[in-house]
Amino acid sequence: MSTIALAVADGILNFELAMAYELLGTAPPTPVERWYEVVICGTGTVRADGRFVLEPDCGLDRLAQADTVIVPGWADVDEDPPADLVDAVRAAHEAGARVASLCTGAFVLAAAGLLDGRRATTHWAHAETLASRYPRVEVDPDVLYVDNGSVLTSAGKAAAMDLCLHLVRRDHGSAIANAVARRLVVPPHRPGGQAQFVTTPVPEQPDHPLSELLAWVARRLDQPLTVEDLARQANMSSRHLGRHFRSMTGTTPLQWLLTQRIRRAQELLEATDDSVGAIAEATGMGTATTLRRHFNRTVGVPPDAYRRTFRSKRANNPTDTPGP
Repeated sequence: MSTIALAVADGILNFELAMAYELLGTAPPTPVERWYEVVICGTGTVRADGRFVLEPDCGLDRLAQADTVIVPGWADVDEDPPADLVDAVRAAHEAGARVASLCTGAFVLAAAGLLDGRRATTHWAHAETLASRYPRVEVDPDVLYVDNGSVLTSAGKAAAMDLCLHLVRRDHGSAIANAVARRLVVPPHRPGGQAQFVTTPVPEQPDHPLSELLAWVARRLDQPLTVEDLARQANMSSRHLGRHFRSMTGTTPLQWLLTQRIRRAQELLEATDDSVGAIAEATGMGTATTLRRHFNRTVGVPPDAYRRTFRSKRANNPTDTPGP
């Protein structure tokens, strides 16, 4: 069983802590072997948001034994985080733990030196403060989350949930992450590079002008769709379509379409033995070369390497239920 330790101290934000505990601490309805053991680690009684009192399961020294350490949001970014928390997070990373921050938890990671020379994000309202205080950190205020492998950071609130789902996807695959998202009634995936400020975040809204269009596109990912095709189906001009897409998803129709194709390719790579060429056709990419180029740029690894990663996980965990 993989252990996830939530690192807490006086001044943490309750939402990020409770959300991570709920999302990662509750096994999905789809059977999965070796789900996470989630523990809360801190020193003494901790107050979250100055109002909620909790007793940690164990001390901060337990962080060094965890597989993943998550630092929830930090309330007072004008004050340095507690030295014992910073030291424990640094020690956990040195011991081999994957470390992630939610929202302003990035200030703890930065204080520990884990973000030096790395790209990172936090809530857009505090990005300038983070960049000013820690000039060796490459702060990107325009993304939902950043995955550097062993160090991950997210923007605020909803983006923190996106990062937690991303961790599930990395560890257990898209099918399990989607099952967790369905249980929470949230969108299964928003790519980390999506803009933070979205007027209406990638929702399922029956009354939205694009709701039927998005479902229509999802059933036709194997087809060479264009912006004009989407506009025609939605019965609006391409310019009007672009405005609606920007409002609803924070991105363009073509970028959204590419993201859906990549997501579908991930599912097929995880669950089938289809060749990369066949998957390219099934996802509307046309050729294996095109799929490899876009997949590598978006996911960070080639399709073949992505497949080997999840096949090796299933080989080590044969009782997992594969996705559809």
